[in-house]
Amino acid sequence: MNLLYKSTRNSEKTVTASEAILKGLADDGGLFVPTAIPKLSVSLDTLKNMTYQETAYAVMKEFFTDFTEAELKACIAKAYDDKFDTEEIAPLAKVEDAYYLELFHGATIAFKDMALSILPHLLTTSAKKNQAEKEIVILTATSGDTGKAALAGFADVEGTKIIVFYPKDGVSRVQELQMVTQKGSNTSVVAIHGNFDNAQSGVKEMFENKKLAEELGQAGYQLSSANSINIGRLVPQIVYYVYAYAKLLLNEEITEGEEINVVVPTGNFGNILAAYYAKQMGIPIAKLICASNENKVLFDFFQTGVYDKNRDFILTTSPSMDILISSNLERLIYLISGQDARRNSGFMQELKTEGIYKVSGEMKAELSDFAAGYATEEEVKQTIHDIYKNTGYVVDTHTAVASRVYKAYAEDSGDSRKTVIASTASPYKFVGSVMSAIDDKYKGMDELELLDELSRISGTEIPKAIDEIRSAKVCHCEECDVDKMEETVKAILGVNKNIGEK
Repeated sequence: MNLLYKSTRNSEKTVTASEAILKGLADDGGLFVPTAIPKLSVSLDTLKNMTYQETAYAVMKEFFTDFTEAELKACIAKAYDDKFDTEEIAPLAKVEDAYYLELFHGATIAFKDMALSILPHLLTTSAKKNQAEKEIVILTATSGDTGKAALAGFADVEGTKIIVFYPKDGVSRVQELQMVTQKGSNTSVVAIHGNFDNAQSGVKEMFENKKLAEELGQAGYQLSSANSINIGRLVPQIVYYVYAYAKLLLNEEITEGEEINVVVPTGNFGNILAAYYAKQMGIPIAKLICASNENKVLFDFFQTGVYDKNRDFILTTSPSMDILISSNLERLIYLISGQDARRNSGFMQELKTEGIYKVSGEMKAELSDFAAGYATEEEVKQTIHDIYKNTGYVVDTHTAVASRVYKAYAEDSGDSRKTVIASTASPYKFVGSVMSAIDDKYKGMDELELLDELSRISGTEIPKAIDEIRSAKVCHCEECDVDKMEETVKAILGVNKNIGEK
């Protein structure tokens, strides 16, 4: 079967998987979704004995049907290799009564590596398949992790350039150093004077700007995205939920067909949407538990059916979730509206102009697969402290949000199903917040000095990705105001060299 893709804002036109990956965002500003979510064609019993790479092929071949077996397997082999510090790629750690799916064993020690290690290969393969002659410019906004993972994935990849925008005061010190020390002749990193939502909106506006596309095209460039708005980012994330279920089965933690719950610390909604897609593919997942920090726009949405970004933006110790516009939610809204592109477009227009929209009672009823909760800053700190004190296991701030929400959900609902918690980042990435949660004596200490102390108390090695930045040279110092993002992109690419011209 040849699976095609359509925009969440226009159901008439379809494109192939490779075309959707190459474009990143549809011309109308919508997100590409498959015309149907495919089912897995292998049994759970077969899956349990598969490697991560074999599982990746079993999932991705159902979505990327215009890739040959050789093309897809080559992409997978290049992505999931010794860049990861464990053969399992995504190991499960049983801690207390939950299973932590460790998604931080890649080159930049965050879950974004799981998809961004393969996206460059999917993208360059897609370009060849579609005889794309222009140089691909990856334009990305990051709340901390996507940026570094995308930079690492695309650094020196022939036929590509990558430009990453991040909020100047909205990422951890380690996250910032990881980005600004990135090598690669095709890489650019820009700090914006604003928050992540400003960065993300600025990037989306550039994708929707037809005049800009024309100017870049004349200069030999075409835009694409490494954000989870790109279906080539989203589909690889489905794999690790399928893999986690299979490994629980293999380890006899569950019986075949037994339902599990999945908890995901959520900002842009891509990671939990991937779990939802895994459920639609046939993985027995009961509840998808959406865990928010104090920027609880998603929690409020699941409670009320009203999405309202008109609120204060709070900087927290889990910065990758400091988001008020969850882009990937649009894919879910489109599904629960009965794949009504016009209706979905109306909601997105309301969000853009009024900052708020409300789904119908009928649509809200379609959200029964989801539960939601949020954790305060104090609860995050307490959770890190308690898990370490009780078990010696150290979690980062984002994983702590999920852990706290899981415990509250289990207590309130009485739901005792086995639960997988997506552990989205290494504690080394947020070492200052993690160590001060474990013991107040570490508060205010230099983050780079605390790395050795975290290694000592946790009995784990400092990841190579972190150790390297301590002595790495800063390669990127550029900053800009939010309203200068387009000019900055043109300047980097040498388009309209007199950037004062309009």
